[in-house]
Amino acid sequence: MSTNKIAAIIGGGVIGGGWVARFLLHGWDVKVFDPAPDAQRKINAVLDNARVSLPRLSDVAMPAEGKLTFCDSLAAAVADAQWVQESVPERLDSKHQVMSAIQAACPADAILASSTSGFMPSELQQGAVRPEQIMVAHPFNPVYLLPLVELVPSAVTDMALLDKAKNILTAIGMKPLHVRKEIDAHIADRLLEAVWREGLWLINDGVATTQEIDDAIRFGFGLRWAQMGLFETYRVAGGEAGMAHFIAQFGPCLKWPWTKLMDVPELTDKLVQTIAEQSDAQSGMYSIRQLERIRDSNLVGIMRAQKQTQWGVGELLNAHDKRLQQLG
Repeated sequence: MSTNKIAAIIGGGVIGGGWVARFLLHGWDVKVFDPAPDAQRKINAVLDNARVSLPRLSDVAMPAEGKLTFCDSLAAAVADAQWVQESVPERLDSKHQVMSAIQAACPADAILASSTSGFMPSELQQGAVRPEQIMVAHPFNPVYLLPLVELVPSAVTDMALLDKAKNILTAIGMKPLHVRKEIDAHIADRLLEAVWREGLWLINDGVATTQEIDDAIRFGFGLRWAQMGLFETYRVAGGEAGMAHFIAQFGPCLKWPWTKLMDVPELTDKLVQTIAEQSDAQSGMYSIRQLERIRDSNLVGIMRAQKQTQWGVGELLNAHDKRLQQLG
């Protein structure tokens, strides 16, 4: 039996495959269970991307790649795992069934984390034999490049296990963000959904196309957000007087009817077709694999630029380089 650290990934879709790559390329042995007939092909495609892009973030050698095993049963995958990551579709009843099967076979001291983007840990813990073992570890695609993980406990989650999870995530180059209060969809997806909803309205009302909306983001505020986020960007916009001045100047605008924040356009067949056609016109000339490689290359460049200023994700990457160097 391997003496290496072992992670079990349950569900090998886009997110599960990203978790496989993140752990495997940091030297963990990874065991995967996904009954889908094309799971191995999809995971290997994700690994092909990760092997190209992830090492480009580091200025020191990555650890030797771990061993990847595709298991015939969930029990075999989790039997000796220190970390179990559930990444099955977003249906609470399915997640309860999977959590129950995992806890019947995994070590009692293993971290049992869910990639859920919407459910709270207290919902996942319903009916569990060891609810304290379960937490949310919600990552962002591509998991092998983007470091953020929203780490969400409930009131009964074992805090010692949560601290252990923070240490493991940090050791594989990630940024665990401890979400202090349970809330539907955590933090980042709530922000994303607000922008997504506005985008749907702009298309529905004929104001903008998918490409025009994406251009507004990628040529404008998206570049600022990538390195300073929302509030720090607005602090700078406030000039020497800072954030208080910015709020005093622009705060009243929040009461103007600019946004349809709580309204959602009806996703009629016509609107869905319009969005799909515009998306095809925008980027249908590329395959998904090509778009992934373009995305990854751009992300690496943006993230590496911040290493020079020791800012944001760059500070995290530099610290991770030091950890990797010490391991070598």
